[in-house]
Amino acid sequence: PKDPATISEVDGVVKFGEIKRGKREIYVYQEPAEEGVEPQLYEVPAGKHLRVHEGDRVRAGDRLTEGPVNPHDILLIKGPRAVQEYLLNEVQEVYRLQGVRISDKHIGVIVRQMLQKVRVTEPGDTDFLEGETVDRLTFRDENDRIQKRKSKPAAAEPVLLGITKASLTTQSFISAASFQETTRVLTDAAIRGAKDDLLGLKENIIIGHLIPAGSGIYRYAEIDIQPPAGYEAPPPRVEEPVPVPLAAAVLVGEEE
Repeated sequence: PKDPATISEVDGVVKFGEIKRGKREIYVYQEPAEEGVEPQLYEVPAGKHLRVHEGDRVRAGDRLTEGPVNPHDILLIKGPRAVQEYLLNEVQEVYRLQGVRISDKHIGVIVRQMLQKVRVTEPGDTDFLEGETVDRLTFRDENDRIQKRKSKPAAAEPVLLGITKASLTTQSFISAASFQETTRVLTDAAIRGAKDDLLGLKENIIIGHLIPAGSGIYRYAEIDIQPPAGYEAPPPRVEEPVPVPLAAAVLVGEEE
């Protein structure tokens, strides 16, 4: 967002410092105070409206100045759950102002996709590279495989993507190509020799397959349903021919 609010990264007490070169110094002293720990310093424009006063207690993630909160700051300070709740509440607020009621689950699906990626900070004994952005589920599966071998797992931090970027970085190149930048997505997939496992709804609709949901879910495909003991199937129905009046048959013949 433009001109975002300054938020506190720690719990503590607010103390105001000097104004230097048009910037006001705001110190947040952690509580309980720890020996050798310096207070957190924030410099904000002197003319910007403050939300705190001298001696106020703040918690990590609280705004010190007016303005919209940057979701990336919330993710960094408070974690994925907090940024999910923030985005959900902000979107719902827009609908509430218009008198529209919408279930949280619809917005939650979008927010979940915005947090589908993680950035590798420590590759450990995996095949990942430091700084590589990978799918969250792929990262989890690879770590599970490494831990079964008693090796060192990788470490990663969550990444917040915009809805456009999230749609273009999905695992399915068919789904990504149907959204935007079709030429680039297909060229990149061809160079990498990518394979689409058709795990999502969108790519299956494009191909013309059953969507993997409800009765079309993959794990139900090989289930053989056996009737209960003693069950006798009803005899098949035989459709009897419907008699056609002679006059109607004659009229049809004349039309032909």
